[in-house]
Amino acid sequence: HGKPCEKNKRYIIMVKFLDLKDQYINIKDEIDDAIKNVINDSAFIGGKYAHKFEEEFAEYQHAKHCVGVANGTDGLEIVLEALNLPKSSEIIVPSNSFISTAEAVTRAGHKVVFCDCNKDNYTISISSLKSKITNKSKAIMAVHLYGHPCDMDQVLAIAKENNLKDIEDCAQAHGAKYKGKKIGAIADAGVFSFYPGKNLGAYGDAGAIVTNNDQIAKKTRMIANHGRIEKYNHEFEGRNSRLDGFQAAILSVKLKYLDKWINSRIDVANYYLENLKDINDIILPKKEDWAKQVYHLFVIRTQKREELKKYLNENNIQTGIHYPIALPKLKAYKYVNQASEDFFANRSDAELLSLPIGEHLQKNETAYVVSTLKRYIKDLNE
Repeated sequence: HGKPCEKNKRYIIMVKFLDLKDQYINIKDEIDDAIKNVINDSAFIGGKYAHKFEEEFAEYQHAKHCVGVANGTDGLEIVLEALNLPKSSEIIVPSNSFISTAEAVTRAGHKVVFCDCNKDNYTISISSLKSKITNKSKAIMAVHLYGHPCDMDQVLAIAKENNLKDIEDCAQAHGAKYKGKKIGAIADAGVFSFYPGKNLGAYGDAGAIVTNNDQIAKKTRMIANHGRIEKYNHEFEGRNSRLDGFQAAILSVKLKYLDKWINSRIDVANYYLENLKDINDIILPKKEDWAKQVYHLFVIRTQKREELKKYLNENNIQTGIHYPIALPKLKAYKYVNQASEDFFANRSDAELLSLPIGEHLQKNETAYVVSTLKRYIKDLNE
């Protein structure tokens, strides 16, 4: 990776989509020490490392409270439960997202209603959101997809006008900003995933809830810890969803580097945007002027998605698809009966392709991605 080898007098580069080992090697001593400290202190569940990370992440995200949980999906479910919505409430969810956004709604006892996403930045479509509101609507899931913030002023205005709760799904947007303000605690609550591949990733499953609301913070912490604050004093039945000490200690180390890694992602994205802007056969993502887009993913669109993906793979460039099937078209949501709606998300899922992005990429690798992509387009048009 990153080091061309001579073969038949040609240089071959392998461009990885993600390289967690490379990231680990660069901070190995700090990570190893953090893990040893947790073992030495036997601080495996809760304890000082979990509390330390919660305080650090709350400060980083400009939130009053941070509640560590076992994973991001749990976090969404726990927030929905803490909001005490009427059973079978309609929760509006954008169609282009990972299934956990919708899954949390149904598993919390509510009904998913899909709306469309924006064709420029892939976040929630404001016009489609408005069209899906009924007297049964009780909350909005605003997903900051691919690292780009939603238009929170409009989302919050709609929520206020219709007396809806608003939850920010921040699983892909650690450090992102909306009009200069960190996302997460802009709405009633925000939920983060620390799945290993995220911009801030643990070495296993982990997640967090952030909020400026004292009541939501207390209720979510109790739900995640068997309905209690004090040991054995269970005020209600909760669940077991706690951030363990190992993951918290690892995340504390990595949080120190997050802004540097984000800046590397932005640099790669800007290189792609500048050097691919004149190619008519692909559509680049758009960043709004008011957004700090942290580029968890760099997603392009092309009608030749499968052909381009195959060509890049044959030339040692790894890619991803996020997501190959829009949520309303999944078998899991056949009962919702929205697969045939005229959504941009329902049409564009066949065109989405994620290019490599991350702090692991060297300049020669990003240049190679661009030159290879241009070569494919040139060959296509000849």
